[in-house]
Amino acid sequence: MNPLARLRALLLVLLTGLFATPALAHPALWVVKDADTTIYLFGTVHLLPSDTDWHFPALDKALSDSRALYVEITDDDQSNMTALVMRYGLDMAHPLSTLLTPFDRDRLDRAARLANVPGGVAALNVMRPWLAALTLTVAPLTQAGLDPAAGVDKQLRSAMEKTGKPVRALETAEQQIRFLADMPQAMQLALLRSTLRDTDRASVELKALIDAWKDGDDQAIARLENDLMRREEPQLYQRLLVERNETWARQIAGMLQQPGVVFIAVGAAHLAGTDSVQAQLAKDGITAERR
Repeated sequence: MNPLARLRALLLVLLTGLFATPALAHPALWVVKDADTTIYLFGTVHLLPSDTDWHFPALDKALSDSRALYVEITDDDQSNMTALVMRYGLDMAHPLSTLLTPFDRDRLDRAARLANVPGGVAALNVMRPWLAALTLTVAPLTQAGLDPAAGVDKQLRSAMEKTGKPVRALETAEQQIRFLADMPQAMQLALLRSTLRDTDRASVELKALIDAWKDGDDQAIARLENDLMRREEPQLYQRLLVERNETWARQIAGMLQQPGVVFIAVGAAHLAGTDSVQAQLAKDGITAERR
């Protein structure tokens, strides 16, 4: 897979998640502890079939013991997300077609048809390149029955809310949107061109990463995604992964000052590799143990 194709896959991990085939999964779970505080760290995926079984006893006990759940965002209701996409993802004054070569315009039209994008290529034409790339990547997955409402983070939120436990956010939806929207236009166009090249192979290319998540293989996740992005796109890697992990590690260190048990669920890529949340915690002498 070329570097930008891998970059697109990583963006899915970080911001819109992966999908998993219907099968028993045993994702990775870590714990951070001191004398009176326990914090669980769990890598999530946000698109998967509703019949995927990803629960296991240690995970269920961790959830039951936790007094609160922290996820990446909680303000992802449709009205807010629509407003943010309108603000940061659309550009009526500069149609996407004016930024593309004739060859890429033809590929955009074909990709829109293959993905059955609502509104077709005309809908893509008013999008900024980052949003068009993400739309073309996600549309076929949702049409294949991979429901965001059935994603791990949504299921965790629903379960905790039913028990009356609070669900809190580490970031805002606007922050997440801007991680992509603030990319230079050249990077956005490169991402879109990569998406257009790999329209027919996108799902296949993600299979290895999906399997790594199901197996709880954080080393494979790091090898498949984080390591390559660090080499090929260091500035974007720093922005999307390292800076966010550093911020979350500081938040977790603060949580250790309060007694009790909490559960943190974030995209799986954040808990993998040399710049993971766990690695950032280790810099402050805080150890995360695998469960």
